[in-house]
Order: sequence, then structure tokens, then C-alpha cells
Amino acid sequence: MKNKQKDTLEDNTTEQWDLIITPRKKWWDLQLRDVWHYRDLISLFVRRDFVSRFKQTILGPLWFIIQPLLTSLVFTVIFGNIAKLPTDGLPQMLFYMSGNIMWNYFSSCLTNTSTTFTSNAHLFGKVYFPRLVMPISIVISNLITFAIQFAFFLAYFAFFALRGSTVGLTTWAFALPLLLVE
Repeated sequence: MKNKQKDTLEDNTTEQWDLIITPRKKWWDLQLRDVWHYRDLISLFVRRDFVSRFKQTILGPLWFIIQPLLTSLVFTVIFGNIAKLPTDGLPQMLFYMSGNIMWNYFSSCLTNTSTTFTSNAHLFGKVYFPRLVMPISIVISNLITFAIQFAFFLAYFAFFALRGSTVGLTTWAFALPLLLVE
């Protein structure tokens, strides 16, 4: 019995393969030039995401402003008034709104890009385009939402500054573009 197993092993090791499958590219080779050639497709996907998000809602794009406002209001009531957590002299609403806007951007980018390949599998089988186009379009569409909410936050910040509250920008505020890139 050992001789038969030995013969079988020798036959498998001496086989000559006519096709060896190896990757042609390194994993960090992103083919950004191909993505640049499909920039019009990225803009179409961004428009599709932007329009479909609020198409069937009554308030439409006002949800960009209402959502962080209501969330910050709930956080102010629960954490500021009931739990009495300190905000180091900052207005509570402004403190919670700044955190909510940044967190919403991060969480929506993470959750939407994590399911992009399964939710758009029907597109990948029909036509070729760089697969990186889909996550990039999602991040750009969330970045537009973030820009609108951040502009609302800056208006709210100016309101508190003009009212005489002790609010100011630190050097960390200038690191915001770096945080968004990462």
C-alpha cells in the first residue's frame, strides 16, 4: 500500500503545468490614470447618489441641514442637560454639532464604501470600468454633503462668535483638510 501512495506522489510532482496563474500587477498599483479617464462616469455616479438619497423625501436637500441640527439638539439635551457633561466653556450645541458632522462623514463613507461592490455587482458584470470608480464616487458624494453641513456649522459658529461666546479656532482647525484626505 505504501508503494502505491509513493507512486501517486511521484506522478503528481513530475507533472508539467502549461498554465501558471500569477498576478500581473502589484497590489498597490491603483491605475489612477484609468480612473482619470473615467472621471465623467465618476460625476454621473456622484449625481446619481446625490439625487437618489433625497429624491423621495418631503424636505429633500434640507435633510443635509436638519439631520445634524436635530442630532446635535438631542445630544445637547441628553449629554448636556441630563448627564451634565462639561464642554470646556464651549456652547453645547456647537460642541456636539462639530463632532456629529465629522462623525457622519466618516461613518457614511465607511458604511457606503464597504458595501459598494455587493450593491453594484450588476454593473460590474455588464461593462468594464475601473472598480475604484465606485468607492471614489461615494466618497465625493459624501464630501459634498460634508461641505454643505460644514458651511452650516460655520454659520452657526459665526452666530455664536457674534453673540459674544468665547469660541475660537485653534491650530487643529487648519488640519481639517488633512483629516479629510486620510
